[in-house]
Amino acid sequence: MNRNILIIVLLAVTWQVGAQTNYPTIVIETNYGTMKAILYDDTPVHSNHYLKLIKEGYFNGTLFYRVVKDFVIQGGAQDSRNAPAGAQIGGGRTDMELMPEFRRDKFHKKGALAAPRKSDDENPQKKSDASQFYIVQGRVYTQGRLDSMEMAVNVPIKNEIIRTHYLPDRGELDKLKEAKDAGGFNALLDSLLQVVDSLYAIAPGKFFLPVELKEAYTTLGGVDRLDGSYTVFGEVIEGIEVIDKIARLPVDGNSRPETDAKIIKIYPE
Repeated sequence: MNRNILIIVLLAVTWQVGAQTNYPTIVIETNYGTMKAILYDDTPVHSNHYLKLIKEGYFNGTLFYRVVKDFVIQGGAQDSRNAPAGAQIGGGRTDMELMPEFRRDKFHKKGALAAPRKSDDENPQKKSDASQFYIVQGRVYTQGRLDSMEMAVNVPIKNEIIRTHYLPDRGELDKLKEAKDAGGFNALLDSLLQVVDSLYAIAPGKFFLPVELKEAYTTLGGVDRLDGSYTVFGEVIEGIEVIDKIARLPVDGNSRPETDAKIIKIYPE
């Protein structure tokens, strides 16, 4: 595959499915089964673009040419159509780049439909290469793993507040403790901790994962490291098992399945 094109990003929750009203359901027929997907209303640039390509039959006959188990299945590249076995495929097109549409509530859960792109050094604006697409398989996360992700960002912020607003008075606390002045010690400690908590509450840069993301990643699974870097513009709502079938295929050194995973056709229902 073209190394310039990189990916560095179930059943849908019912309220999300019900909210999609502007686009038809998309049917993705493959030689391993059929999936149905929705396109998101709040990513109109991507949704309109991909719907146009789908109506034109742009992806029909192409392959899922890059398959990485527990990560994603990527397909739709034009040079994958009728590509001979072992051929290096997957080049993107510079005439189909779209500005990103990152949405906090649209993340890389299992079944997410998203756009690949070039790497940051070539593409600092994180424009999507909208000539192909990928679907997330991912893996299930533990609650502890997600909590650790938040703590990795938030603990240093709180520690800095403690360093600047608590530790300078540590000596006074020690004196009160040595004097066995429990009332004075507790009053000063409570006052310092209130200051720390108040400053932490308004401190910039804190990181908390959305509740719906945590629920999805600990039940369905996903790929957290892609969030906020690649545009998610839809999701698979039926046929989630097809993703797993394709993701299990043996692949060559370029992550291309040894037996073609073919996109027979994609069309609006």
